[in-house]
Amino acid sequence: MAPTQTTVPCQYRTGKTLGSGTYAVVKEAVHTKTGKYYACKVISKKLMEGREHMVRNEIAVLKKVSSGHKNIVTLHDYFETAHNLYLCFDLCTGGELFDRICAKGQYYEADAAQLVRTILGAVEYIHHAGIVHRDLKPENLLFRTKAEDADIMIADFGLSRVMDENKHILLTEICGTPGYMAPEIFKKIGHGKPVDIWAMGVISYFLLCGYTPFDRDTPREEMQAIFTFSFRLICYCPLAQYWEGVSETARDFVRTCLTIDPALRPTAAKALQHAWISAKTPHFVPDPMSSTGLPMDLLPQMRKAFDAKKTFRKAVLSMMAVKRMSMGAVSPTTPHLLAAELHQFKLSAEEEQTHENSEVIFHHLHGKESERSRPPTPLLPERESKSLPRMF
Repeated sequence: MAPTQTTVPCQYRTGKTLGSGTYAVVKEAVHTKTGKYYACKVISKKLMEGREHMVRNEIAVLKKVSSGHKNIVTLHDYFETAHNLYLCFDLCTGGELFDRICAKGQYYEADAAQLVRTILGAVEYIHHAGIVHRDLKPENLLFRTKAEDADIMIADFGLSRVMDENKHILLTEICGTPGYMAPEIFKKIGHGKPVDIWAMGVISYFLLCGYTPFDRDTPREEMQAIFTFSFRLICYCPLAQYWEGVSETARDFVRTCLTIDPALRPTAAKALQHAWISAKTPHFVPDPMSSTGLPMDLLPQMRKAFDAKKTFRKAVLSMMAVKRMSMGAVSPTTPHLLAAELHQFKLSAEEEQTHENSEVIFHHLHGKESERSRPPTPLLPERESKSLPRMF
């Protein structure tokens, strides 16, 4: 029995826009009965025509992992109107990863190791569930609240896939954000869970020095740097100053994750056993200015190494460029669509306001566990829709 669908009055009232992605906008939404706030991903049906499988896949992935791990965002509800599809997630108000680091008064190698350990633990969980994320990057790592001890959350499973371990089928499409994509993705030789470990290597690199190993002036140059594996090595002389406060154990962890051969790259479980993040006593380089052997503060060098806004903007533009390239191979009209109509479709999706008097098709997520793990019902032909056109 598939999850049930019901046409009902809308239980959510949407509000201000929180952000925007390639195919969707994210709005704040409040549940009208409980008063609880959520982040609501609003997807234009018109924009997703011919790509409905992308949304179905994201929901299928989230239904396998939602509520199963405290460091993974939960999909609470999804429903649709005549024009849009709405996915309601945890509202993470604590900000992005690097914003939090920059706002700290001090930042040590042990802090970086703790962050990597937490994120990698969540990656191990989704891998154990048979899922590869494929878009791990700082922008998709959010803090639940502004509290000092707030949980960090992995978000945005739009490019994730459920891997059939029994069929041993690898993925071949190009997707992700260039600076964090593993070389096998560009080579189109087939990829799977190891691409997430590569991304963790890039994230760890950034957490330790403040710049990414494949940072270049353009997305194309980034791709070429990864494809040829000509990244800026830790021992690269002009940048050596940024690694003076980083231990050799931490450097070894990064090198291990950035192993060119995916078959030799560690699994998430194996990476968690690495001495840098498993040792009870933190690894660090003593501060030469301290007579007591305290660890060096990495924050001053990190602040010098990157301009956060420039980095975030560049990552978003890179992601859009790669998705345009990938989707262009599917349909020759896609580049024209993205150039001429993307903004209008997203604007229309953003302008629609849901409230108590709106009628929506509500897709029930909750029930027996066996039902929660099933994929959404197939796309229905337009002629079968009696009231609202359905995507599922």
